[in-house]
Parts: sequence; C-alpha cells; structure tokens
Amino acid sequence: MDILGLSETVLRLIIGTIVVALFGIIFGLLYKGIDRKISAHMQGRIGPPIRQPFRDVRKLFTKENIVPENAIPWIFNLVPLLGLVATISILIYLPIGGFSPIMSWGGDLILILYLLMFPSLAMVIGGFSSGSPYAIVGAQREMATMIAYEFPLAIIIISIAWKLTQMGSENVFALSTIAGTPVWNNVTGPLGFIGFAILLLALVIVTPAELSKIPFDSPEAETEIAGGLLVEYSGRNLAMFYLTDGVKTVVMASIIVVLFFPYNLSALPLLGLEGGSYVAYAIDIFFYLLKVFLVILFSVTLIRVAIARLKIDQIVYTYWVPLTLLSLVGLIFIMWDGWIMNLLGLL
Repeated sequence: MDILGLSETVLRLIIGTIVVALFGIIFGLLYKGIDRKISAHMQGRIGPPIRQPFRDVRKLFTKENIVPENAIPWIFNLVPLLGLVATISILIYLPIGGFSPIMSWGGDLILILYLLMFPSLAMVIGGFSSGSPYAIVGAQREMATMIAYEFPLAIIIISIAWKLTQMGSENVFALSTIAGTPVWNNVTGPLGFIGFAILLLALVIVTPAELSKIPFDSPEAETEIAGGLLVEYSGRNLAMFYLTDGVKTVVMASIIVVLFFPYNLSALPLLGLEGGSYVAYAIDIFFYLLKVFLVILFSVTLIRVAIARLKIDQIVYTYWVPLTLLSLVGLIFIMWDGWIMNLLGLL
C-alpha cells in the first residue's frame, strides 16, 4: 500500500471512529432517557423527561472532580476514560444499520468478548483505588458477577460458531460472517429453532448483568452500599462512567441484533429499493434503531421493573446454575438438530 492509500485508510478510520463515538454517546443517552421514562410509567410515575440524561452529563462535566484522600489519584482518574474508550472501540467492529463495520477481521467476536470486560474491570480498579470500603465491597461483587455471567455468554458464542462451522462457513467468529448468514436461516429443524430461541433468552438475561442493571446491580446497590463502585466518583469522572453505561447499552443491544436479527428492510423486494441508495440507508438505520430499542425494552426495562434486586449469592447462582444449564440445553438442541438432519440426508 502506498503512502496516499495508507493516509486515506487512517483518515477513514479516524473519521469513522469519531462518528461512531458520537452515535454511541447520543443514542446511548437517548435510550437511557426512554428507558427511564417507560419504567416510570410502568410503575405509575411521571418520570424524568427523555432529555434528562443529557442534562445530567452536562451538569457533571461542570462539577468539581474530587479525588478522595486515600485514593491512588492517577489510577482513580484514568480508569473512567479507559472504560469509555474500550466501550466505544467495540462499536468500531459492529455493523450499524446498513453500514459495514469500520474495522473487521477473522476474530471480531472473540475480541469483543475481551473488550466487554474492560468497562467492568475499569470500575473494579477504580473502586479498589478509591480507598472507600463501600467501593471495595462493590468491586468484589462486580468481580463475582463478571465470573458468573461470562460462562453462559461464552456458551452462546460457541453455539453460534459451531452451527456456522457445520454449515461450511469460514471465519465463524467474524461478525460479517454471522450477519451474512443469520442463525434463523440456518435452522433446519424444530430442535434447532428451539435451541436458538433458548440461546436468545439466555443472552437477554446476561445483558442486564453486563450493564449492572436491576436485578443484577448489587455492585452499585445504593440502598446497601451507597453506590458501591461509584460512591467516591464525581464531576467529569462520574460523567465518563455515565457515558460508558449509555454506550455499553447500545453495544449490548447491537450485539443481540447482529447475532440474532441482522436483517435490513432495504433488502425486501417489495420495497424495490436500490442497494446503496440514501433512502435504503435511511430505512436500514431506522430499522436498526427500532431493533435496538426493542432489545433494550425487553432485556433492560421490563426485567428492571418486574424483578427486585438480587443478592450477590443469588446472582452468582442464577448465572452459574440455571442460566449455564439453559445455555447448554440450547447448544445440545442445536447439535442434535444438525445430527438428525445429517442422518436424514444420508437416508
């Protein structure tokens, strides 16, 4: 590649990253406002206006950034930025609407699994570095929660990759491969359909724990440990954690969309749209935002309103036993479906 081509690639990457970052932040805060408004109405309250998260962030950035006396200042101030950068980095590898990801390679999904841990690890490190006993308790709970939900999440990813391998696909951990061959298109029997439906349910239950939402928010439980991990954070540092939560909400919903619902309306022959046209892109983006909203509604809002906060031992048990077994059942159903279809093909 010549210097001109390299410069164009770097420029495209920089501009794309900025656009994706703004997209994640704006829609992350917007969905947080919608989530708060809907949950308030479900509980018989009026709730804050949808634009309230934007006001909160603006106000936090104008507040004084206080560092506790017993904290390790450079770690305490660095980890909020690292968590936000890592979360935005995930969006670079996700196809958004009808657009291809800014960056892609053969192991996108594996990389995303590692990047998903960075925001939680940033909060854990920040909690330990703050010197607060409440934050330390919250950090310990966050580590236990991470260990609990990572196993069923890994089973879900392995199940999808195994099915794509069985179908003869290459680069089965690449999001472009998964988006190009939706799992529902590869279902060949009722067992496979049931298996993928179980995996979808498991991923929906994993999502609120990834986002530290009720009922899996024991690391931040305000009524028990006064905010836990974030008890000592204020000003711009707290604002960056707030933004991280909003962007990660969009990230988790987008992952569910890419893995299970990677469809575009512009591809429907009834619409008669030309691929690559502005109208097609606009329709696909709107449809993508609608899918993300529905995922957040079912995986965050409804669960948060319907179920009270669980204790940390209940959270760990939920993910290690029932949800892990549920994910394994989904994997077994998918494997059985493939074996049965192969046997019928041989007969």
